[in-house]
Amino acid sequence: MTTTVITNIGSLVTNDPAVGEGPLGLVEGAALVLDGDRVAWAGPAAQAPDADRRVDAEGRAVLPGFVDSHSHLVFAGDRTAEFNARMSGQPYKAGGIRTTVAATRAATDAELSANVARYLREALRQGTTTFETKSGYGLTVEDEARALRIAAEHTDEVTYLGAHIVSPDHADDPAAYVDLVTGPMLDACAPYARWVDVFCEKGAFDGDQARAILTAGMAKGLLPRIHANQLSYGPGVQLAVELDAASADHCTHLTDADVDALASGNTVATLLPGAEFSTRAQWPDARRLLDAGVTVALSTDCNPGSSFTSSVPFCVALAVRDMGMTPDEAVWSATAGGAAALRRTDVGRLSAGARADLAFLDAPSHVHLAYRPGVPLVSEVWRGGVRVA
Repeated sequence: MTTTVITNIGSLVTNDPAVGEGPLGLVEGAALVLDGDRVAWAGPAAQAPDADRRVDAEGRAVLPGFVDSHSHLVFAGDRTAEFNARMSGQPYKAGGIRTTVAATRAATDAELSANVARYLREALRQGTTTFETKSGYGLTVEDEARALRIAAEHTDEVTYLGAHIVSPDHADDPAAYVDLVTGPMLDACAPYARWVDVFCEKGAFDGDQARAILTAGMAKGLLPRIHANQLSYGPGVQLAVELDAASADHCTHLTDADVDALASGNTVATLLPGAEFSTRAQWPDARRLLDAGVTVALSTDCNPGSSFTSSVPFCVALAVRDMGMTPDEAVWSATAGGAAALRRTDVGRLSAGARADLAFLDAPSHVHLAYRPGVPLVSEVWRGGVRVA
């Protein structure tokens, strides 16, 4: 394999405290050595070993590619009218998902796949190199299975979310829909997915229903994650920790017991500030979670209803401005935190053995992601050791 040394890096975020300073493993005046699709070495440029070719970073900051651990990209249509109404004073409710369900069912496979590819190109240009995406806009056996099949053509991190809301076809019999989600729909969808998810919320699924859905998925070999405590207090976070879910996502309305449970378990609290921005809802209290010792991830929640952004840098800036995170904490949560939410150790860091996924910033430091919000700072992206954007 060809080795590459990237030198003259202004500041390098490795997320490995053994390599550099603090939790970010920060190295000033740094270099990286890549061997094929992996990082072979990271450290001060003056100590870098020889390589077959040399790339000059020209003083730019380099950090791991963002790990977006929560998105909903298999959909058709948009919800501009709903957003416009919300910005004019109407509250956000879970039921708006039905609009996207109708459009998604009517779309062809080619249209859905093209939409996924489009939003992934957007995300890649902004530094995202690993992403998770879900079903949840089909809500029939056939439409959920095809959504996952299409998603699996684009990523290995695929989540079965037949339990997004109760299907309009079963509005009068939610129990029958839960039986469908845990039976024939699960059988059809499990071969395409790694994860099982449920929207545990008023207007969607209660705690008992969520438990039944997650445990059925786990019995099929899927790993659990959960939409929890977004719109109100509820049982989702406690259920996530009890089932050792990889992540509890949203975590806006938390009791002290919820925070204690997250701090004592292995479940990552994935915060999705794009949703609060787009719904004018209460911000999650990241500071409270971090001070309690909870592992926090930041993700986009890219979806057409409540968070139509594919930009992790935008979410980093929101987290720093409105959720009590420092720039270092926000960058860690959008890289290493996202990797933890997917239970991955090969991404979210830039030290020996990691996948060579990296983002160059047109800035000397990662702090500029929050310092210069809205500015397209990602100037170059590498995935698996190859420059892709």
